[in-house]
Amino acid sequence: MSPYEQLLHLAFHAPNDVRYYLTPPARQAYDRFRRAPRPEQPFYFEQVRLGLALSLLKLFSDLGDNHDARALLDVLHRALNDSNSPEDIDRIIGREARLFDRLYDNLYVNDEGEELMNLFGRTLEADAPQVLEEIALEGVALARTLDFTREEDEE
Repeated sequence: MSPYEQLLHLAFHAPNDVRYYLTPPARQAYDRFRRAPRPEQPFYFEQVRLGLALSLLKLFSDLGDNHDARALLDVLHRALNDSNSPEDIDRIIGREARLFDRLYDNLYVNDEGEELMNLFGRTLEADAPQVLEEIALEGVALARTLDFTREEDEE
């Protein structure tokens, strides 16, 4: 199983999440990218990027129950499943660009959340398959160490 697929399964393990988020476009993006003829590779690269971003944002959302992250999850999910081209992805995400701004404006994170958001940001900026592969490997390693059971700090 590729690091991409491992990260998807680590992020989306609850039965409802599996049904909703692990759609064929999400599960198959990495394999389709690797097998795609050259003209189709940009689209599948973007789908892999969206799948990684979705996984990292889901982990972040679960770690801190962040409302803005959950809203952005829906946008990324829509872009991954409803697009047929990189332009479609840009259009879907572009309509909700304010959610990215809100996420970063209202962000309070702990060390783990900061690492997830760093990987998320790197995913959005990635311009090569090797970079996405590195991010996926780092994401898998981080996801396996996250503690979702800690109670919030009391003031």
